[in-house]
Amino acid sequence: MFKKVLSLPILLLLGYGLMTNNDFKAIASGIAIFIVGMIFMEDGFKLFTGGTLEKILQKTTDTVVKSIFSGFVSTAIIQSSSLVSVIAISFLSAELITLGQAIGVIFGSNIGTTATAWIVAAFGVKIKIAHYAMPMLVFGVIFTFLKSKPLRGAGFILLGLGFIFLGIGYMKDGFETLKEGIDLAQYAMDGYLGIFVYILIGAAATVIIQSSSATMAIIITAVATGQIEYINAISLAIGANVGTTVTAVLGALTSNADGKRLATAHFIFNIITALFTVVFIYKLMDFVDSISKVVGIGENDIALKLALFHTVFNVAGVLLVAPFIGKMVVFLKGLFVFKGEKRGKPMFLDEEVIKTSGPAIKVLLKETEHLYDSVSHLTIQALRLHRHEVWSEKEMRKVTETVKVDNVDVDAVYDDRIKALYSEIIRFASMAEAYMDEDERETVFQIKIANRKIIEVTKDINDIQKNIALFMNDKNGFIAELYNSLRTRLAELLRDIDLIRQDPEDLAAAIKIVEIRDSIKEFDMSLNRKISSLLRHHKIDDRMASSVMNDSSFVKSISRRFLETASILWIDDATIQELQEDTGGEA
Repeated sequence: MFKKVLSLPILLLLGYGLMTNNDFKAIASGIAIFIVGMIFMEDGFKLFTGGTLEKILQKTTDTVVKSIFSGFVSTAIIQSSSLVSVIAISFLSAELITLGQAIGVIFGSNIGTTATAWIVAAFGVKIKIAHYAMPMLVFGVIFTFLKSKPLRGAGFILLGLGFIFLGIGYMKDGFETLKEGIDLAQYAMDGYLGIFVYILIGAAATVIIQSSSATMAIIITAVATGQIEYINAISLAIGANVGTTVTAVLGALTSNADGKRLATAHFIFNIITALFTVVFIYKLMDFVDSISKVVGIGENDIALKLALFHTVFNVAGVLLVAPFIGKMVVFLKGLFVFKGEKRGKPMFLDEEVIKTSGPAIKVLLKETEHLYDSVSHLTIQALRLHRHEVWSEKEMRKVTETVKVDNVDVDAVYDDRIKALYSEIIRFASMAEAYMDEDERETVFQIKIANRKIIEVTKDINDIQKNIALFMNDKNGFIAELYNSLRTRLAELLRDIDLIRQDPEDLAAAIKIVEIRDSIKEFDMSLNRKISSLLRHHKIDDRMASSVMNDSSFVKSISRRFLETASILWIDDATIQELQEDTGGEA
């Protein structure tokens, strides 16, 4: 709603400026080209790294300190805090990292964003950087036509750098010619009133542009060409940081609980950092002047001093807030408490992750596990068993002796919870596939198959639950025993799969899967022989025999579907195939 209200007047104002002022047109074009370059850079690194970034972040975030450093290095290299944030959200959603580690990545990413300011200050305003843009654009276009993913990624990175350099050149030229007609420095404001006014301007600019890096490029270009004063440029930079919190909050409105928690952590960090910087702004300016002398930044090199100030106050913010990450985690976990399973809504899917293939696959797998848990729990209820006893070490025959009194309406649970969750998973998977290569789409296809098999289980469970309720306590002890053996078989299967899931070591788990597959076949054959014997000796009648025969077929189908789902989610199925071939078993 906020964006919709602002978009029309902003577009009208932008259109008026573009038609009436050539200097504004040059600056606005530079901003647009700069943002396009950032987008190309982000897409390029996704292709170039081929999931390497996700692997690095996963392995280097086992402590908060490492998380901060990883967030800093990753963002500084790829020039995309949004990509790093998306990966952090997806890892948190998939429970690959803790909330504290994800917050560390976000804090480090804030420092990493200052690299853009250094590039603009060190190169963009000192040399004719647009001259270097043209070769990058030419080679970038050529590389994007190559088949190799890393080379195509490098092409997009070159295109991104080329557009960034070109955008800086346009902004610089625009501000230099603007100064001949109007000197914005005459509107400079001293004291804390000026600081607060320019902070608001910087925040508003970032909210409108949706990129703090682009805002910093504008600020540094403007201060380098003498259009704004140093103190006002610093205030604008603080405002740019504040503006990113608004962008993060708006983006988190459609995010899951973890996304909302991270956005809140980002908001708290940037607000505390901004307040600290405002209170000690003049002390920090003196500190920056001292460092500048040490590192060789000239007294009048305002652009580099601004870049240094931007880094200093972000580092100060991390040093100030990082010791309290533990308490922040406790506070954030009390917010946005998710009860999605009761409403049949996803727990892990996040719209922010759709465009990034690696994280998208991870949250899809996690959400499929969520669907599996829902259906396995429903199965246990339909078997009239207690969940905690099925997952215990208690002998399963004794577990099935205890009958849960309350029955479950499988159709109602399916309509209320499971169907909606399944639909969301399939929708998310279909949307995410548009941003994936062939191998990744094959992975998503297998995940879809797993989801379909899980859903098919609910239909089979619905078919057998009435007969289970009817016959498991029948006066005819023989039919009761047959149905209790079906209950025991399914409960044992779910327990075995849970053990595999807890320790999915490829070879051991694959051997267990093969053993379970064989046992399903053996159980089915054994049960059929027992039914035939009982029928021949008139221990059960024809109606009982046909019912248990049909239901044993459903149990076999349920078992296979659960097992195939487990193979997709937790085991390398190629290993299972090799074992089947070695043993001559059924694949």
